[in-house]
Amino acid sequence: MLGTMMLLLFGGGVVANVLLKDSKGFNGGWLLINFGWGIGVFAGVYTAFSTGAHINPAVTVGLWVNGSDFFPGDPARDLPAIPATAGNAMLYFSGQMVGAMLGALLMYLAYKKHFDATDNPGAKLGIFSTGPAIRSYGWNLITEIIGTFVLVYVVIMFGQTPSGLGPLAVALLVVGLGASLGGPTGYAINPARDLGPRIMHQILPIKGKGDSDWGYSWVPVVGPLIGGAIGGLLAAVAI
Repeated sequence: MLGTMMLLLFGGGVVANVLLKDSKGFNGGWLLINFGWGIGVFAGVYTAFSTGAHINPAVTVGLWVNGSDFFPGDPARDLPAIPATAGNAMLYFSGQMVGAMLGALLMYLAYKKHFDATDNPGAKLGIFSTGPAIRSYGWNLITEIIGTFVLVYVVIMFGQTPSGLGPLAVALLVVGLGASLGGPTGYAINPARDLGPRIMHQILPIKGKGDSDWGYSWVPVVGPLIGGAIGGLLAAVAI
């Protein structure tokens, strides 16, 4: 929960900084957003280390189908292994969703006056959730599947190398994914990252917020879950 909260506080915060009127980072551009999300992953992974650093349900699904423990344990720190079971998966999903909602709430509070000063409802929604540059549900779904497959496959393969880069490697991977594959859909690659903040967009009293675009909301949930499962299965074959 706390790891996903950090992810959304940093990630939502950098998008708010770029899109909201009179913010210091206004018009900072796509790469600033990519790096903000990457650092959010870095902070979230470290925060959630003791449970395997799951800040994304797609990663949980990927490890589940891969046959790996959700957390292998760390005897040096007296941290037990966490097996990949249905019950543990539901606990992870719950924590990820609650954390994403809390992170979105904290981001909103930090930028409250800038939300009030901004008239563009589309920009406000784009801070909380993703949306397609060209709306085509089938192709948008494919984009999310491909992006999340890359994320989960490479994250699992990181664990098989002696580099020891850990959270930094995952953070740089997310920066790269945003820069290379993020254009069509805004690279949700994480169901909790999109659904939790979208719920907060719906319920928070955001001035002039407009519609929460629930018609698109299934794409950044279903696509990452499929992509995560594919990544986990193919990594099991490759290892």
